[in-house]
Amino acid sequence: MEWVRTTSDIETLTIKMQRQNLGKLGAETRRYQKYSTLQFHYRGRVLYVSIAHEKMRNAVDGALHEDLAHVFYDINQDENADVVVLTGHGRWFCAGGEMSWFQDLINHKEKWRSMIVEAKKILNGLLELEKPIIAKVNGAAAGLGASIALLCDMAYASEDAVIGDPHVKMGLVAGDGGAVIWPHLVGLNKAKEMLLTGRMLPASEAHRMGLINHVVPAAELDAAVDAVADDLASGATLAIRWTKTVMNLELRRINAAISDAAFAYETLTNDSEDHQEAVNAFVGKRAPIFKGR
Repeated sequence: MEWVRTTSDIETLTIKMQRQNLGKLGAETRRYQKYSTLQFHYRGRVLYVSIAHEKMRNAVDGALHEDLAHVFYDINQDENADVVVLTGHGRWFCAGGEMSWFQDLINHKEKWRSMIVEAKKILNGLLELEKPIIAKVNGAAAGLGASIALLCDMAYASEDAVIGDPHVKMGLVAGDGGAVIWPHLVGLNKAKEMLLTGRMLPASEAHRMGLINHVVPAAELDAAVDAVADDLASGATLAIRWTKTVMNLELRRINAAISDAAFAYETLTNDSEDHQEAVNAFVGKRAPIFKGR
Protein backbone atom coordinates (compact mmCIF):
# COMPACT_ATOMS: atom_id res chain seq x y z
CA MET A 1 0.00 0.00 0.00
CA GLU A 2 1.45 3.38 -1.04
CA TRP A 3 0.87 6.33 1.32
CA VAL A 4 -0.06 9.67 -0.25
CA ARG A 5 0.46 12.99 1.57
CA THR A 6 0.04 15.74 -1.04
CA THR A 7 -1.90 16.52 -4.20
CA SER A 8 1.30 15.86 -6.13
CA ASP A 9 1.57 12.42 -4.50
CA ILE A 10 -2.01 11.63 -5.53
CA GLU A 11 -1.36 12.68 -9.12
CA THR A 12 1.83 10.61 -9.23
CA LEU A 13 0.07 7.53 -7.86
CA THR A 14 -2.85 7.97 -10.29
CA ILE A 15 -0.46 8.12 -13.25
CA LYS A 16 1.37 5.05 -11.96
CA MET A 17 -1.88 3.07 -11.64
CA GLN A 18 -2.99 4.14 -15.12
CA ARG A 19 0.34 2.96 -16.55
CA GLN A 20 -0.01 -0.38 -14.77
CA ASN A 21 -3.50 -0.86 -16.20
CA LEU A 22 -2.34 0.12 -19.67
CA GLY A 23 0.51 -2.35 -19.30
CA LYS A 24 -1.93 -5.12 -18.54
CA LEU A 25 -4.13 -4.24 -21.49
CA GLY A 26 -1.07 -3.90 -23.70
CA ALA A 27 0.00 -7.42 -22.83
CA GLU A 28 -3.45 -8.74 -23.70
CA THR A 29 -3.53 -6.73 -26.92
CA ARG A 30 -0.21 -8.29 -27.89
CA ARG A 31 -1.81 -11.69 -27.29
CA TYR A 32 -4.11 -10.96 -30.24
CA GLN A 33 -1.66 -9.28 -32.61
CA LYS A 34 -1.06 -12.53 -34.50
CA TYR A 35 -4.65 -12.62 -35.76
CA SER A 36 -4.98 -11.18 -39.26
CA THR A 37 -8.70 -11.80 -39.80
CA LEU A 38 -10.09 -10.88 -36.38
CA GLN A 39 -10.34 -7.55 -34.57
CA PHE A 40 -10.43 -7.11 -30.79
CA HIS A 41 -11.38 -4.41 -28.33
CA TYR A 42 -12.39 -4.18 -24.68
CA ARG A 43 -15.26 -2.37 -23.02
CA GLY A 44 -14.64 -2.85 -19.34
CA ARG A 45 -14.42 -6.61 -18.72
CA VAL A 46 -16.16 -7.44 -22.01
CA LEU A 47 -14.01 -8.52 -24.96
CA TYR A 48 -15.44 -7.88 -28.42
CA VAL A 49 -14.17 -10.09 -31.24
CA SER A 50 -15.09 -9.18 -34.81
CA ILE A 51 -14.64 -11.36 -37.87
CA ALA A 52 -12.99 -8.84 -40.17
CA HIS A 53 -12.99 -10.25 -43.70
CA GLU A 54 -15.45 -7.63 -44.92
CA LYS A 55 -14.28 -7.58 -48.55
CA MET A 56 -15.10 -11.30 -48.67
CA ARG A 57 -18.39 -10.93 -46.76
CA ASN A 58 -16.51 -12.40 -43.80
CA ALA A 59 -16.37 -15.72 -45.66
CA VAL A 60 -14.09 -18.43 -44.32
CA ASP A 61 -10.75 -18.95 -46.03
CA GLY A 62 -7.53 -20.55 -44.82
CA ALA A 63 -6.43 -17.54 -42.78
CA LEU A 64 -9.76 -17.10 -40.96
CA HIS A 65 -10.11 -20.83 -40.35
CA GLU A 66 -6.65 -20.94 -38.78
CA ASP A 67 -7.41 -17.91 -36.61
CA LEU A 68 -10.65 -19.45 -35.37
CA ALA A 69 -8.78 -22.63 -34.47
CA HIS A 70 -6.67 -20.73 -31.92
CA VAL A 71 -8.61 -17.69 -30.74
CA PHE A 72 -10.94 -19.34 -28.22
CA TYR A 73 -8.00 -20.90 -26.39
CA ASP A 74 -6.31 -17.50 -26.16
CA ILE A 75 -9.52 -15.89 -24.93
CA ASN A 76 -9.79 -18.51 -22.20
CA GLN A 77 -6.41 -17.33 -20.88
CA ASP A 78 -7.25 -13.62 -21.11
CA GLU A 79 -7.27 -12.29 -17.54
CA ASN A 80 -8.85 -8.98 -18.61
CA ALA A 81 -12.05 -10.47 -20.01
CA ASP A 82 -14.97 -12.11 -18.21
CA VAL A 83 -17.46 -12.00 -21.11
CA VAL A 84 -17.00 -12.31 -24.88
CA VAL A 85 -19.08 -10.91 -27.73
CA LEU A 86 -18.48 -12.45 -31.16
CA THR A 87 -19.73 -10.60 -34.23
CA GLY A 88 -18.91 -9.81 -37.82
CA HIS A 89 -17.40 -6.59 -39.11
CA GLY A 90 -19.64 -4.71 -41.50
CA ARG A 91 -22.87 -6.17 -42.86
CA TRP A 92 -22.09 -9.88 -42.46
CA PHE A 93 -21.55 -12.23 -39.54
CA CYS A 94 -19.80 -15.05 -41.42
CA ALA A 95 -21.00 -16.06 -44.88
CA GLY A 96 -19.65 -19.63 -45.04
CA GLY A 97 -16.73 -20.94 -47.07
CA GLU A 98 -14.98 -18.91 -49.75
CA MET A 99 -14.94 -20.59 -53.18
CA SER A 100 -11.25 -20.27 -54.04
CA TRP A 101 -10.46 -21.81 -50.65
CA PHE A 102 -12.87 -24.67 -51.39
CA GLN A 103 -11.09 -25.26 -54.68
CA ASP A 104 -7.71 -25.19 -52.99
CA LEU A 105 -8.90 -27.84 -50.52
CA ILE A 106 -10.07 -30.00 -53.42
CA ASN A 107 -6.75 -29.66 -55.24
CA HIS A 108 -4.47 -30.16 -52.23
CA LYS A 109 -5.39 -33.06 -49.97
CA GLU A 110 -2.73 -32.16 -47.41
CA LYS A 111 -4.45 -28.80 -46.91
CA TRP A 112 -7.76 -30.56 -46.38
CA ARG A 113 -6.20 -32.78 -43.72
CA SER A 114 -4.77 -29.74 -41.94
CA MET A 115 -8.15 -28.03 -42.17
CA ILE A 116 -9.83 -30.98 -40.40
CA VAL A 117 -7.37 -30.67 -37.50
CA GLU A 118 -8.20 -26.95 -37.27
CA ALA A 119 -11.94 -27.62 -37.48
CA LYS A 120 -11.75 -29.90 -34.45
CA LYS A 121 -9.91 -27.15 -32.57
CA ILE A 122 -12.61 -24.62 -33.43
CA LEU A 123 -15.37 -26.83 -32.03
CA ASN A 124 -13.39 -27.88 -28.97
CA GLY A 125 -12.17 -24.34 -28.33
CA LEU A 126 -15.70 -22.98 -28.32
CA LEU A 127 -17.13 -25.77 -26.18
CA GLU A 128 -14.27 -25.63 -23.67
CA LEU A 129 -14.32 -21.82 -23.36
CA GLU A 130 -15.36 -21.13 -19.77
CA LYS A 131 -16.27 -17.48 -20.24
CA PRO A 132 -19.79 -16.77 -21.50
CA ILE A 133 -19.77 -15.88 -25.19
CA ILE A 134 -22.60 -14.07 -26.96
CA ALA A 135 -23.05 -14.24 -30.73
CA LYS A 136 -24.12 -10.89 -32.14
CA VAL A 137 -25.46 -12.01 -35.51
CA ASN A 138 -25.45 -8.78 -37.48
CA GLY A 139 -25.94 -10.38 -40.90
CA ALA A 140 -25.74 -13.67 -42.77
CA ALA A 141 -24.40 -16.63 -40.78
CA ALA A 142 -23.93 -19.63 -43.05
CA GLY A 143 -22.21 -23.00 -42.75
CA LEU A 144 -19.36 -22.76 -40.26
CA GLY A 145 -20.56 -19.24 -39.49
CA ALA A 146 -23.90 -20.66 -38.36
CA SER A 147 -22.20 -23.38 -36.30
CA ILE A 148 -20.03 -20.81 -34.53
CA ALA A 149 -23.01 -18.60 -33.74
CA LEU A 150 -25.12 -21.49 -32.43
CA LEU A 151 -22.29 -22.94 -30.33
CA CYS A 152 -22.08 -19.64 -28.46
CA ASP A 153 -23.99 -19.46 -25.18
CA MET A 154 -26.54 -16.94 -26.46
CA ALA A 155 -27.34 -15.61 -29.91
CA TYR A 156 -28.83 -12.19 -30.58
CA ALA A 157 -29.68 -11.35 -34.19
CA SER A 158 -30.79 -8.34 -36.15
CA GLU A 159 -34.15 -8.59 -37.89
CA ASP A 160 -32.52 -8.68 -41.31
CA ALA A 161 -30.06 -11.48 -40.47
CA VAL A 162 -30.32 -14.96 -41.95
CA ILE A 163 -28.84 -18.20 -40.63
CA GLY A 164 -28.47 -21.70 -42.00
CA ASP A 165 -26.15 -24.56 -42.87
CA PRO A 166 -26.08 -25.07 -46.66
CA HIS A 167 -23.28 -27.64 -46.69
CA VAL A 168 -25.38 -30.07 -48.73
CA LYS A 169 -25.99 -27.38 -51.36
CA MET A 170 -22.21 -27.36 -51.80
CA GLY A 171 -22.11 -31.15 -52.04
CA LEU A 172 -20.56 -31.50 -48.58
CA VAL A 173 -21.55 -33.27 -45.38
CA ALA A 174 -22.36 -30.80 -42.60
CA GLY A 175 -19.32 -31.86 -40.63
CA ASP A 176 -18.11 -28.73 -38.86
CA GLY A 177 -20.52 -28.58 -35.94
CA GLY A 178 -23.93 -28.53 -37.57
CA ALA A 179 -24.69 -32.15 -36.74
CA VAL A 180 -23.63 -31.45 -33.14
CA ILE A 181 -25.60 -28.33 -32.27
CA TRP A 182 -28.73 -28.23 -34.47
CA PRO A 183 -30.38 -31.39 -33.03
CA HIS A 184 -29.56 -30.20 -29.52
CA LEU A 185 -31.34 -26.88 -30.09
CA VAL A 186 -34.36 -27.78 -32.23
CA GLY A 187 -34.77 -31.56 -32.02
CA LEU A 188 -33.58 -34.28 -34.37
CA ASN A 189 -36.31 -34.20 -37.03
CA LYS A 190 -36.35 -30.42 -37.40
CA ALA A 191 -32.55 -30.43 -37.51
CA LYS A 192 -32.65 -33.06 -40.26
CA GLU A 193 -35.05 -30.92 -42.25
CA MET A 194 -32.75 -27.93 -42.02
CA LEU A 195 -29.43 -29.70 -42.62
CA LEU A 196 -30.69 -32.00 -45.39
CA THR A 197 -32.23 -29.10 -47.32
CA GLY A 198 -29.58 -26.52 -46.47
CA ARG A 199 -32.25 -23.84 -46.22
CA MET A 200 -31.32 -20.40 -44.93
CA LEU A 201 -33.70 -19.08 -42.28
CA PRO A 202 -34.77 -15.50 -41.59
CA ALA A 203 -33.86 -14.47 -38.06
CA SER A 204 -37.52 -14.37 -37.01
CA GLU A 205 -38.07 -18.00 -38.05
CA ALA A 206 -34.82 -19.07 -36.40
CA HIS A 207 -36.02 -17.39 -33.21
CA ARG A 208 -39.37 -19.19 -33.28
CA MET A 209 -37.55 -22.45 -33.85
CA GLY A 210 -35.28 -21.93 -30.84
CA LEU A 211 -32.00 -21.32 -32.65
CA ILE A 212 -31.77 -17.63 -31.75
CA ASN A 213 -32.42 -16.22 -28.27
CA HIS A 214 -33.54 -12.75 -29.31
CA VAL A 215 -34.21 -10.85 -32.54
CA VAL A 216 -34.18 -7.05 -32.49
CA PRO A 217 -34.10 -4.23 -35.06
CA ALA A 218 -30.62 -3.71 -36.45
CA ALA A 219 -30.36 -0.28 -34.82
CA GLU A 220 -30.99 -1.85 -31.40
CA LEU A 221 -28.69 -4.86 -31.69
CA ASP A 222 -25.58 -3.29 -30.14
CA ALA A 223 -27.48 -1.97 -27.13
CA ALA A 224 -29.28 -5.27 -26.54
CA VAL A 225 -26.04 -7.26 -26.60
CA ASP A 226 -24.17 -4.71 -24.49
CA ALA A 227 -26.88 -4.88 -21.84
CA VAL A 228 -26.70 -8.66 -21.39
CA ALA A 229 -22.88 -8.59 -21.59
CA ASP A 230 -22.77 -5.99 -18.80
CA ASP A 231 -25.21 -8.03 -16.73
CA LEU A 232 -22.96 -11.06 -17.00
CA ALA A 233 -19.75 -9.08 -16.39
CA SER A 234 -21.18 -7.57 -13.20
CA GLY A 235 -22.34 -10.93 -11.88
CA ALA A 236 -20.60 -13.69 -9.93
CA THR A 237 -18.29 -14.53 -12.79
CA LEU A 238 -16.89 -17.75 -11.34
CA ALA A 239 -20.38 -19.12 -10.74
CA ILE A 240 -21.41 -18.04 -14.24
CA ARG A 241 -18.36 -19.62 -15.88
CA TRP A 242 -18.69 -22.93 -14.15
CA THR A 243 -22.45 -23.14 -14.59
CA LYS A 244 -21.79 -22.80 -18.31
CA THR A 245 -19.02 -25.39 -18.09
CA VAL A 246 -21.35 -27.93 -16.51
CA MET A 247 -24.05 -27.35 -19.13
CA ASN A 248 -21.52 -27.70 -21.95
CA LEU A 249 -20.38 -31.13 -20.75
CA GLU A 250 -23.18 -32.84 -22.68
CA LEU A 251 -22.35 -30.90 -25.85
CA ARG A 252 -18.71 -31.87 -25.46
CA ARG A 253 -19.75 -35.51 -25.10
CA ILE A 254 -21.89 -35.32 -28.25
CA ASN A 255 -19.11 -33.58 -30.14
CA ALA A 256 -16.58 -36.23 -29.12
CA ALA A 257 -18.99 -39.00 -30.11
CA ILE A 258 -19.82 -37.83 -33.63
CA SER A 259 -17.28 -35.31 -34.90
CA ASP A 260 -14.73 -37.83 -36.17
CA ALA A 261 -17.40 -39.60 -38.21
CA ALA A 262 -18.79 -36.28 -39.45
CA PHE A 263 -15.38 -35.11 -40.62
CA ALA A 264 -14.65 -38.50 -42.20
CA TYR A 265 -17.85 -38.36 -44.24
CA GLU A 266 -17.17 -34.73 -45.11
CA THR A 267 -13.74 -35.79 -46.39
CA LEU A 268 -15.39 -38.29 -48.72
CA THR A 269 -17.66 -35.60 -50.12
CA ASN A 270 -14.75 -33.20 -50.57
CA ASP A 271 -13.49 -35.69 -53.17
CA SER A 272 -16.88 -36.02 -54.86
CA GLU A 273 -17.87 -34.80 -58.31
CA ASP A 274 -20.91 -33.13 -56.78
CA HIS A 275 -18.77 -30.88 -54.60
CA GLN A 276 -16.63 -29.83 -57.54
CA GLU A 277 -19.79 -29.18 -59.53
CA ALA A 278 -21.17 -27.01 -56.72
CA VAL A 279 -18.00 -24.91 -56.65
CA ASN A 280 -18.00 -24.58 -60.44
CA ALA A 281 -21.67 -23.60 -60.44
CA PHE A 282 -21.23 -20.99 -57.71
CA VAL A 283 -18.30 -19.39 -59.51
CA GLY A 284 -20.20 -19.56 -62.80
CA LYS A 285 -23.34 -18.08 -61.20
CA ARG A 286 -25.55 -20.96 -62.32
CA ALA A 287 -27.52 -23.75 -60.68
CA PRO A 288 -25.50 -26.92 -60.00
CA ILE A 289 -26.37 -30.19 -61.71
CA PHE A 290 -25.73 -32.93 -59.14
CA LYS A 291 -25.25 -36.55 -60.16
CA GLY A 292 -24.85 -38.25 -56.78
CA ARG A 293 -21.21 -39.09 -57.28
